[in-house]
Amino acid sequence: MAKEGAMSFEAAKAHLEQYGLADRVIVFDQSSATVAMAAQAAGTSEAEIAKTLSFLVDDAAVLIVAAGDAKVDSSKFKAKFHIKAKMVLTDRVEELVGHAPGGVCPFAVRIGVTVYLDESLRRFEYVYPACGSSNSAVRLTPAELERASGCVEWVDVCKLPEMAQ
Repeated sequence: MAKEGAMSFEAAKAHLEQYGLADRVIVFDQSSATVAMAAQAAGTSEAEIAKTLSFLVDDAAVLIVAAGDAKVDSSKFKAKFHIKAKMVLTDRVEELVGHAPGGVCPFAVRIGVTVYLDESLRRFEYVYPACGSSNSAVRLTPAELERASGCVEWVDVCKLPEMAQ
């Protein structure tokens, strides 16, 4: 029986291979499904985890990749996308994005999914997005993430905790 997320993981890893980044993929013996778990597994700060958040904009999935300590700012989101921030329901994420919750990443997503990178990531030398499963990540510079994610653009739709600013 295939392990949960195995196909998604393989697709994300194959996607990264096209950019010469597959050797950066890390598979953990423990879950990395949440920011806190991923930071512990990767041995880094929660802020350096590049979480991928799924939203619905005009009935299409939009991914925002943001620093682990960032929170989406509703007014900034609405100013950018001209719609109230509405996350994809958990039971529809895999169907719309191509990855299950806990392993959502900007690599090998379904056709029609748009990826944006939030400015909150630019303050780090390396960030750690998931790699299609709930026990994986990939260590990338923000520039490598930009190239491999095929993002439309960098956006400023998040706010950071006071101490991180």
